Amino acid sequence: MNNEIDEKERDQGKIVNQIRSLGMDMIHEANSGHPGIVLGAAPAIYALFAHHLNFDPEDPNYFNRDRFVMSAGHGSALLYATLYMAGFDLSLEDLKAFRQLGSKTPGHPEVGVTPGVDCTTGPLGQGFATAVGMAIAEAQLREKYKIIDHYTYVLCGDGDLMEGISYEAASIAGNLKLNRLIVLYDSNNICLDGPTKDSFTENVAMRFISQGWNVISVEDGNAYELISKAITQAKGVIDKPTLIEIKSTIGKYSELEGTNKVHGSPLKEEDITKIKEKMGLRDIFFQVSQQTMEDFRYFIGKRCDHLGEKFKEQLTKIPVPDKEELEFFMNPNKKIDFKNYIYDAPEDKMESPRDTSKKVLNGVVPNIPFMIGGAADTFGPNKTYIENVGNFTSENPLGKNIYYGVREHAMGAITNGLALSGYRPYCSTFLSFSDYLKPAMRMACLMNLPNIYVYTHDSISVGEDGPTHQPVEQLLGLRTLPNFEVFRPADANEVIGSYKAIFAKEGSPSAILLSRNRLPILECTNSSEVEKGGYVVVDTMSKPDGIVISSGEELHTVLEVAKNLKTKGINIRVVSMPNLNRFMMQDEEYKELILPVEVRKIAVETSPRESWNQLIFHDKYLITLNEFGASGKYKEVYEKYGFDAKTLEEKIENLLK
Repeated sequence: MNNEIDEKERDQGKIVNQIRSLGMDMIHEANSGHPGIVLGAAPAIYALFAHHLNFDPEDPNYFNRDRFVMSAGHGSALLYATLYMAGFDLSLEDLKAFRQLGSKTPGHPEVGVTPGVDCTTGPLGQGFATAVGMAIAEAQLREKYKIIDHYTYVLCGDGDLMEGISYEAASIAGNLKLNRLIVLYDSNNICLDGPTKDSFTENVAMRFISQGWNVISVEDGNAYELISKAITQAKGVIDKPTLIEIKSTIGKYSELEGTNKVHGSPLKEEDITKIKEKMGLRDIFFQVSQQTMEDFRYFIGKRCDHLGEKFKEQLTKIPVPDKEELEFFMNPNKKIDFKNYIYDAPEDKMESPRDTSKKVLNGVVPNIPFMIGGAADTFGPNKTYIENVGNFTSENPLGKNIYYGVREHAMGAITNGLALSGYRPYCSTFLSFSDYLKPAMRMACLMNLPNIYVYTHDSISVGEDGPTHQPVEQLLGLRTLPNFEVFRPADANEVIGSYKAIFAKEGSPSAILLSRNRLPILECTNSSEVEKGGYVVVDTMSKPDGIVISSGEELHTVLEVAKNLKTKGINIRVVSMPNLNRFMMQDEEYKELILPVEVRKIAVETSPRESWNQLIFHDKYLITLNEFGASGKYKEVYEKYGFDAKTLEEKIENLLK
């Protein structure tokens, strides 16, 4: 047996070259892709998959598998070739369909499309930061259930580490001492535009060390055995995440090796021929040595055979309450039962929506094992701190409050990593700063993750903080995100209704936008109606003279205006629209019932007019905001931009005359 192993170990270089060959062939077939990383980083991904990564190709989603994140997502051909060689459910035909419409091998890795892909990647830095969320999840689950003990591995490049999100996330990971996070840094000193000497010259190792990381250097990126040894060393570190800097050559063996020209363009066929000759492979496209593939799977099998089955057996042996909770994590359905929540309204019937949100979250989160969340240094103003559940730290991994610091972008991606690990996570900041999270939110939409974004300070009513903190275009931007829901409740009733609708969803991300101002709890709003997106809050006895649609804090002013106009003989139906897109998805009968075609409609909202163009086709009926706000008392700011009751009354009266 030892002789057999020794013989196979002598053949490992052939396995690496076989992976390279398949990756090149895929890119050649598609006439599109990134051959540089395929040729340069193949030894690193081979060392990881052959000798360290715990996974089960027969059960690729079993819960305690090691996670692998291809943060350098443009290296998808390298990943797919490796997954095929490792025995995942991919065929040569799938590899030949690389980057083709509807294939299992899309241009960048997509979770849920390709077996073995744990995270959608492509925008650089996103995968790195998402992996930090996975490592946080593992740390908490390991502490709570003991049978969870996986690692999170990342393959990233220079481009990933140029992105600010990587350093935000690295800082958090170091602070939290996430020792089961190991990053393989493919350091080749080349980016798309040329040598990194023109754009990226800092000492990366020292920067990570300063952030509390362990750093290991591998000077020969072609030496898979040195890379494997470094991973073994990293796994022995108990109080820090590890960055393994691997000095590789982009486009190894190509006539363009070491240059940016090999980064993102297919190789010439004659160059491929020469490369295969250097690697000792036959010059036949998609030629795979069965022996080489068996050798690769032999190494994997020694470590990984039936891991999925073994984990299921472990699961049967833990206490029943823990078993049931852990099964919640493994179930993709993350609906939350909200029936038993009892809202305690203040005696004066006045409450800011963010305070209502605080009550809801504090009433629900402590009782839901798969809920966890945090804030970007805004726990106080966002009211998202959960009492009596502790803070997530290296000393207390069971805590549910994550202190992200002023790192909104990393917070967004880490939230994605938590969701990919089975949580129903939430995060929070001011609405104007949602732009900092936008790239990570887009990834959440692509991955259909059940994230909840709690955004407060939701309009120009922020007042004194001025235009930098007064969101205007953010609401429109969020509404245009595919597979994303935006709730903008007007009062406590609608806050409860918004959370009820969000919790009832199995997946896909949602945002709830909350005013910070104390507002009346209205008798006319209805939490049950929020799920329809829009509904009538005040109606007329006969056909209305007009319909005014509003959301959030502005609804209160519109209701005052409607009351005043009624004394003048102008009868207005008022429609609350806490979720515009959800309303637009209702059937035509319901939409006609709420907004009959023959009645003039006016929209009132402190956001751009473009939100409302699908309902109202003449700009004069849009009382909206297409400019930045100003610093001052919030009522004075409302007056300046025409959203006070007196000005609105005049505008609406003139429009309906």
